Amino acid sequence: MENLINIQKTFEKVVTINGRINHREFEDCIFKNCDFSNSDLSNNTFMDCEFIDCNLSMVSFVGTSLKTVHFKNCKLLGIHFNACTDFLFQVSFQDCTLDYASFANKKMPKTNFASCSMKETGFIGTQLNNTVFDNCNLDNAIFNDTQLAGADFRTAYNYKIDPEYNPMKKAKFSAQGIVGLLDKYDIKID
Repeated sequence: MENLINIQKTFEKVVTINGRINHREFEDCIFKNCDFSNSDLSNNTFMDCEFIDCNLSMVSFVGTSLKTVHFKNCKLLGIHFNACTDFLFQVSFQDCTLDYASFANKKMPKTNFASCSMKETGFIGTQLNNTVFDNCNLDNAIFNDTQLAGADFRTAYNYKIDPEYNPMKKAKFSAQGIVGLLDKYDIKID
């Protein structure tokens, strides 16, 4: 990863804990079993990249571009995705731990979250139209002024969303999930 520009490379078992990797470009690269926890990955560009079985907990992405980046089975605790560059921001997550992450004010229509733990993840001012939360644990996730039109929560669980503060026209919910929309009223549903 010493090169400034990396194209179609695979990085396996790279360990850079508390390290710094800045001002690099990665295009069509794969990262497998890497540990970048607590590292500074600011001002990088990742385009058409995939992270598999990686630990990116508490990584700093300030000014980083994530353009069509897929995370699979990754640990992403406390990541402030809101610090990433907005231009062409596109991510997807499968079997990831995204607890305590923040996506505040990001435009993320049609994003896929599949089988992810998203405890206390912040979606304040986020645009999530037509996003799918497939089998995701949204325990104490924060939805405030979040655009949720057409979002799919049918298999998500533990969410609490206030429809008065989050536009959600044509959003999809399961019958069991309705409780998460009525929580603030402190009513019992049997």
